[in-house]
Amino acid sequence: MTNPISTVHDGDVLVVVSNNPPVNALGQAVRAGLQDAIAQGLADDSVKAIVIRCDGRTFFAGADITEFGKPPVGPNLPEVLDAIEASDKPVVAAIQGTALGGGCEVALACHYRVAVPSAKVGLPEVKLGLIPGAAGTQRLPRLVGAEAALPMVAIGNPISASKAKSIGLVDEIVGEDSLAADAIAFARGKVGQPIPRTSEGTANQDGVKNPAIFDEFRAKNGRKMRGFDAPNAAIEAVRLAGELPYSEGVKKERELFTKLMTGTQSAAMRHYFFAERAANKIDDVPGDTPLIPIAKVGVIGAGTMGGGIAMNFLSAGIPVTILEMQQEALDRGVGVIRKNYENTAKRGRMSAEQVEAAMGNLSTTLEYNDLADCDLVIEAVYENMDVKKEVFGKLDTVVKQGAILASNTSYLNVNEIAAATSRPGYVLGLHFFSPANVMKLLEIVRGAETRHDVLATAMKLSKKIGKVAVVAGVCHGFIGNRMLSPRQEQANALIMEGANYWEVDEVLLDFGFPMGPFQMADLAGIDIGWHRDPSKVTTLREALCAAGRFGQKNGKGFYDYDESRNRTPSDEVRALIAEFAAKSGTPQREISKDEIKERLLYPMVNEGAMILDEGMAQRASDIDVVWINGYGWPLYTGGPMFWADTVGLANIVSGLEKYGLPVCDYLRGKAERGERFNG
Repeated sequence: MTNPISTVHDGDVLVVVSNNPPVNALGQAVRAGLQDAIAQGLADDSVKAIVIRCDGRTFFAGADITEFGKPPVGPNLPEVLDAIEASDKPVVAAIQGTALGGGCEVALACHYRVAVPSAKVGLPEVKLGLIPGAAGTQRLPRLVGAEAALPMVAIGNPISASKAKSIGLVDEIVGEDSLAADAIAFARGKVGQPIPRTSEGTANQDGVKNPAIFDEFRAKNGRKMRGFDAPNAAIEAVRLAGELPYSEGVKKERELFTKLMTGTQSAAMRHYFFAERAANKIDDVPGDTPLIPIAKVGVIGAGTMGGGIAMNFLSAGIPVTILEMQQEALDRGVGVIRKNYENTAKRGRMSAEQVEAAMGNLSTTLEYNDLADCDLVIEAVYENMDVKKEVFGKLDTVVKQGAILASNTSYLNVNEIAAATSRPGYVLGLHFFSPANVMKLLEIVRGAETRHDVLATAMKLSKKIGKVAVVAGVCHGFIGNRMLSPRQEQANALIMEGANYWEVDEVLLDFGFPMGPFQMADLAGIDIGWHRDPSKVTTLREALCAAGRFGQKNGKGFYDYDESRNRTPSDEVRALIAEFAAKSGTPQREISKDEIKERLLYPMVNEGAMILDEGMAQRASDIDVVWINGYGWPLYTGGPMFWADTVGLANIVSGLEKYGLPVCDYLRGKAERGERFNG
């Protein structure tokens, strides 16, 4: 194998170059090559300074994650970084692209750092349930201070070169096209000066002088860190950087890292990292399938979903034409889109120019004929099969041949919709989640006749509009809503048997969901689809609506809400539930939190197993991607199918049997064979 590390002399500066595409990951050969190159530079009296840079589009972008879980092969990264920092000749990191994770730690071990304006630097290990493991939590605070280090280590978002310079992480911003030459000149200018070693820095004293920094950071970021182990370990490591000598701090970092690395949360988050990438692959569609160019998109419906869908394309610079039946609905929808963009601009996430550019790409119409030249048309009308078939029949007659026709249906049969056209191969489902301009998940529903190029184009387009896409087969509710259904059935059954509805919600909140089923009903609106006849009451939902309890929108649903939308359980609802339970003759009993959790989640796993058995999802990890991105399943458990693997499929089966719930043959067979869904 060719050595990924090479060296070249530029006068008295030794330039160490990594060429390990695609991202210069810090695999064993790179680590060994770096160690040897530093030793070479130190042994050569003609070398007065060393520059470390990378070929390709990026600096070292992190550890080689394919080595995770395998026996380590030396030298390890901490050894290499200690050798870099110990050099008595100045070592300069020349950063382009991204310096992430181990790459950032390499830069921290160097004595100086220069970067091009477009570079980004970060320690994103927390996103894999870890903390930096090569002294990043100890060097960074000593260089930039605890306050500046905390978000980098505990939140993990990369920062720009200019931000890095402002906090002292980068010493100089250099030319975008002259990094190599500028880094060499910078290094030459440091010859003969005292060597600044990051491990000897004192900026971390800010956390010693003001220990409230750590509690304030926790309070500010508590919501996004809730349930995750790694952010708290990261905060602890940064705090210790101010309290312990460097060598002791490194030992504590290693202890914290090892505990996380061997725990279930990091395993779950690493599973998700690979799962999201696997979801991009369609097993029987070749990677080189020619794509259909999408230069213009049509959206039918300017309501909440249609407007949100349109925003995805407008934000990506793709022109959109929205069709509505009434001018008033069209004007209202366009007004909401503009308001959404202007609110985003107020929060500093868009400029006024970007708002106008997006709105400038939007056109409106009341005529189907104005969609004739669209390359993709997405229908977002009422969830009714007859209505959708009528829409697709019209589209088939006016939209150019070769264009893709998509339905945003949540449940309905895409094959039946496709049959209303003369081009079923160009029809598929694009199930966006509400709010469509925010939620990352996109279920791409593959019809029986959907062409390979149509499917491949939809997958590619999903990336362009910032979505995480998963391919689903045609079945009622596809992947996500199909699995939601048995959970909702059990939630409804539990409150009839004696469980308090707020306890059902609390169990899911404790598990890590952002809300429970009854909170979700209140948020969505209990009256959605209600027949509007208060005298006709056959279900609890109809009783709530008849009592004027529509949800958060009018301040009372399952819960009562104050002006700030804080919720409290309702005595009126408790009485309605008791009345329905009595009518049905259901005996009341105490129900434990464990039973609630198992009855809510185990049937979802069983449904997921059936989805796999029927080929409605390509792989178990795709189901995990759907639930994490579309339904708030906690990332640190890896998704429903990975979580089932950690619980044990035999335990899932015995739990379902204990409660008299169905167990499909696919799940039972896997459990009996001691298998897992994932690997």
